[in-house]
Amino acid sequence: MAKTEAIDVPTKLGYRHYVLAVLVLGYVINVLDRTIMGILIQPIKVEFDLSDTQLGFLGGIAFAFFYATLGIPIAALADRTSRTKVLAGSMVLWSAMTALCGFAIGFLSLLGARIGTAVGEAGGSPPSHSLIADYFPSLERATALSIYALGVPIGVSLGSLLGGWGSDTFGWRMTFILCGVPGILFGLLVMVTVKEPTRGSVDGTAVAARAAKAAAPSIREVLTFLWKKRSFRHLSLAAALHSAVWYGGSTWNAPFFIRSHSMTAGEAGSWLALFAAIATIGTLSGGILSDKLSIRFSDKRWYMWVPGIATLVMVPFQFGAYLSPNMTIVAPSFAVMVVLASVFFGPSFAMTQGLVSLRMRAVAASVLLFVQTLIGLGMGPFITGIVSDYLEPQFGTESLRWAMVFIGLANIWAATHYFLGARSLRQDLESTATLDSAES
Repeated sequence: MAKTEAIDVPTKLGYRHYVLAVLVLGYVINVLDRTIMGILIQPIKVEFDLSDTQLGFLGGIAFAFFYATLGIPIAALADRTSRTKVLAGSMVLWSAMTALCGFAIGFLSLLGARIGTAVGEAGGSPPSHSLIADYFPSLERATALSIYALGVPIGVSLGSLLGGWGSDTFGWRMTFILCGVPGILFGLLVMVTVKEPTRGSVDGTAVAARAAKAAAPSIREVLTFLWKKRSFRHLSLAAALHSAVWYGGSTWNAPFFIRSHSMTAGEAGSWLALFAAIATIGTLSGGILSDKLSIRFSDKRWYMWVPGIATLVMVPFQFGAYLSPNMTIVAPSFAVMVVLASVFFGPSFAMTQGLVSLRMRAVAASVLLFVQTLIGLGMGPFITGIVSDYLEPQFGTESLRWAMVFIGLANIWAATHYFLGARSLRQDLESTATLDSAES
């Protein structure tokens, strides 16, 4: 393990909250740079004369493949070296590539820039999850990770608002540039001000001492370890299937409002910014509720039950959000839908950290993100685009609303995996705890 400056987290309570705030802002930039593609799809479609299938490929599988596959080796690097340096370098890269999207001259050049953004963003969340796990003890971890996950609705809100406003005011090219440049500067801030914590310090002195001496396991060892956890297999599939709905929406919601409700890009962006802001309720409450219920009932299966229930309950609201022609029905349906859709972040990430040993945390987070991204981001927008093109001869510009309903049915499948994963969660958590105790 390379030497890195480490701090004793328990004696730096104020500083750890500063670090969490910085990581949240970094995640906001990450999501913002990923989100603006969705709000800018319609003007890009017009200028480059692209089909919905091409746009779904651009916003989905092309980005997801590189984001997912490179996330694991980058996370392995973070488990062996400085997580803060990996995070800062990744932030500079994805922000620079976002700005380069504004210089695209056609489909292929825009595709190349988006792939570059994906490569950089692959190094964002895994090191951040691992850092949070070493700044916050297990009973506070889901709440801390839910606060970190607020970067998603905040980033989506800002991306939608700035993307729509920027598109109407400056055009889609300048919007990419204006959204990309600030992240470069923020990456330098992370490099200078965020310190590397002692691994395992919040889990006790003996655990921290063992973590300092132990070598990080190989990627293959982590994959084998996770595969043996039945609860993780179900958890990753549940998050992935739900993310297919999530990313399908984040990519196609703006075109949906433009086509089906005759909005401008700015109007669609404003509505989506409002909905994303409302979604913070679900993101924050998912972690807090899971932590509190698991403590109250001494049962960590609530970390599976809470997102499972929320994912299932949101299905009927999807029908109102996408099928009604009346905004008085669409708006409240959308609001409830996005709150329930956001519940899964904190509990899912927290259980991933809890199911593995200390030196596996960044890789474990990247494995969850690999499955979640490859299936969710890779297939959600792409399948939605294909279904929309397939239905266009019959429904015309209304084909997209039916495609959104179709992809939304994956939530029923996702909820099933959350409930199945709960069955073996306690046993899997106990086996990891026993392993950590034996090795310390």
